[in-house]
Amino acid sequence: MSNLIYTHNHYVPRLFSKIVEWAQDRNLINGATSKDQCLKLVQEVGELSDSLCKKKSPIDDIGDCIVCLTILAEQQGLTMQECIEHAYNDIKDRKGTMIDGVFVKDSDLTLK
Repeated sequence: MSNLIYTHNHYVPRLFSKIVEWAQDRNLINGATSKDQCLKLVQEVGELSDSLCKKKSPIDDIGDCIVCLTILAEQQGLTMQECIEHAYNDIKDRKGTMIDGVFVKDSDLTLK
């Protein structure tokens, strides 16, 4: 299935649209607040952490996080495509260094 993401340009946006439709059908977008959705995201991130610590496959947990983020974006009048593009444009030229397994931006390395 991962080949579809790379070879079919519209496959992922279509999945985001299906998630939004699914959430609308269950009144998750208008029937809950963004705060509620953020708390759900934190719960899913906890499950992701648990899976990684137990060396279990994180595939379901990562997917659940993306579903939560997709719903949260929709509640805020945004699309996942807009959010991802915004984040990419913010990081695309970023330079930094790996320190103890953590990427540290060059701007955070300079003394202020």
